[in-house]
Amino acid sequence: MRLRRLFSPVLAAGIAVSLAAGCAIVLAQAGPKKESGDTVARPKKKTDPAAAEKSGEAPAAPVAQERIPSKLQKKKPGEGGPVEGPTFRSDTLTVNVDVGVLDNRGRFIPGIPAGNFRILEDGVPQKLTGFSTGEAPITLAMVIEFSNLYQQYWSYGWQETLTACYGFLQTLRPEDSVAVVAFDLRPEILSDFSTNRQDTNEALARLRIPGFSESNLYDALTYVADRMSDSEGRKAILYIGSGMDTFSKITFDQTRRKLQTASVPIYSLGTLQAMREYYDSRGYMGPIQRLDFLQADNQLRTFAKETGGQAWFPRFFGEYGGIFRQVNEALRNTYSLAYQPTNTARDGKYRKIKVELISPSGEPLKITDEKNKPMKYTITAKSGYTAPREVE
Repeated sequence: MRLRRLFSPVLAAGIAVSLAAGCAIVLAQAGPKKESGDTVARPKKKTDPAAAEKSGEAPAAPVAQERIPSKLQKKKPGEGGPVEGPTFRSDTLTVNVDVGVLDNRGRFIPGIPAGNFRILEDGVPQKLTGFSTGEAPITLAMVIEFSNLYQQYWSYGWQETLTACYGFLQTLRPEDSVAVVAFDLRPEILSDFSTNRQDTNEALARLRIPGFSESNLYDALTYVADRMSDSEGRKAILYIGSGMDTFSKITFDQTRRKLQTASVPIYSLGTLQAMREYYDSRGYMGPIQRLDFLQADNQLRTFAKETGGQAWFPRFFGEYGGIFRQVNEALRNTYSLAYQPTNTARDGKYRKIKVELISPSGEPLKITDEKNKPMKYTITAKSGYTAPREVE
């Protein structure tokens, strides 16, 4: 059981909702929309006339345009010879990897030269063809779990979710572009990418009354990551939620493959940690519920690690400030590396990437702090990519 009954005593004991407020909730709740008028990174497809006629919409009238003559035309029958036509072919593939080097406090370590980076693809060293670093505006999608499973009106999960959302919004810079996507049974785009904070605040203001008791994490993450896969610049997903998945159409393994292909870093903030400790310490959680939450945490860690992001599981609201600073540093201060793979086969297979820091002698690089003491560091980067297939 997914703790649906576990959190109900908190609502009954801690909050008394009047009949008038209950009626307002029913009237205000319309549930998530299947399709939104806004878009996240990807433009909407043109309306199909047949589909528009079926749905009762008036299809757009076709605009008559003059055809542009082309010199590349097929030969007439009987003329012989090969059919003329354009031929495009390129065997050059460049792989871009954003790398973060963080100390034991999660702070970005600057000033590392390009010669100290080594990239391995399937264990084979690669030659760097591009290297850059520096601060840049970020393009970020906030993917927020908002369902009746753990975000009931005025529950602890509801308050924690909104606190995290509004708290992170305060740490962004004016040039940063943010989109808001909430999900329960299905994802809904509340606001598209925008530097206007009023758009974002209006989107977060809609997070008041959850619609359904499902939390389809896999569907929501892959939906947003796929739409952001073609976006340029520093891009990432900030997930805020429990990490639970109840009814997604795809499996965990399918989600991993889709996220690896999209190459969008995922930064996860796992909620309900304090609530879980509270119930577990009082014997209200059984082994099944405990295992469900541990699995949810491991899912978030896996998604973050394989996409080059990070995962946090705060127990207190006071931890949010430090976490948000780490997210900002990781997104703005990355080492952007590029290389052309020695394996030029276009077989559509997944290739593993490993980034290392080495000294001129080839040994692991040792970094010291301001007191000249050895310092532990962590390297974050995507775990691999899917090679393109041969185009016939």
